[in-house]
Amino acid sequence: MDINLEYYKIFYYVAKYKSITLAAEQLSISQPAVSQAIKHLEGDVSCALFVRTAKGVRLTKEGEMLFSYVERGYETILSGERKLSEMLNLEQGEICIGASDMTLKYYLLPYLEQFHEKYPGIRVTVTNAPTPETLQHLGDGKIDFGIVSTPVAAHAHIRLVPVRKIQDVFVAGRKFDYLKKEKLPYKRLMELPFMCLEGSTSTRQYVENFLQEENVRLFPEFELATSDMLIQFAVRNLGIACVVEDFATEYLKSGELIKLEFEKEIPKREFCIVSDDRAPMSAAAGKLMQYLQT
Repeated sequence: MDINLEYYKIFYYVAKYKSITLAAEQLSISQPAVSQAIKHLEGDVSCALFVRTAKGVRLTKEGEMLFSYVERGYETILSGERKLSEMLNLEQGEICIGASDMTLKYYLLPYLEQFHEKYPGIRVTVTNAPTPETLQHLGDGKIDFGIVSTPVAAHAHIRLVPVRKIQDVFVAGRKFDYLKKEKLPYKRLMELPFMCLEGSTSTRQYVENFLQEENVRLFPEFELATSDMLIQFAVRNLGIACVVEDFATEYLKSGELIKLEFEKEIPKREFCIVSDDRAPMSAAAGKLMQYLQT
């Protein structure tokens, strides 16, 4: 049975208000158009749905049964429209973001604070993972966008927007104060206890590639999961740690750590917003991305 869904909409309003006149007013159409639609619907379902009364109309038994289903269906549609409007007006919604400890702490967190204050109905989920995993999550559709640190391998459909420069440095505890008096060649690191991040993070890959260009290959004494742990190991004089400078700023100011100076500085990298051009962006995710680029 192929029935015009507009007939059901008109049927819903006539049954709800028990009046063809009131239904016409609600729908902003003429009374004859309402009467004609009901006549067509009754013809399509092969039974009478309304009985005229002195005050308007009432449902027949068949009409009551049909209305019990139409009412649930139409009000579900109306509820969906309201929810959609709330999402488009940023009254509610959900955003899934991918970020590493570093990009979350030193870039994303202040923006999330501002965004949540302005749009408290938007739920934000942050998937904490290094750059390679964040890119995988993006490709799998598990996140709306990610905040990553370069280098980032080229991927089809992936869009990168640079948002902030970062600097990799080598830091050490007070035991190594004697090293701050000179500008070092990178080969000097081969004589010192070295510590770095474990696994295939973008930070480790970038520094290792740079050192290889300087004909330096290091064998870490400690490989740790986070840059915060590297800092703590360095403060305790367990070796030279390679970290993004933001992690060490507080300790460099207090004198608990020193920054080693080299004859050549490691080129700066970037934090980038990464998104998939193939995936449509929700209104909430799009608004947060605008925040991140201001």
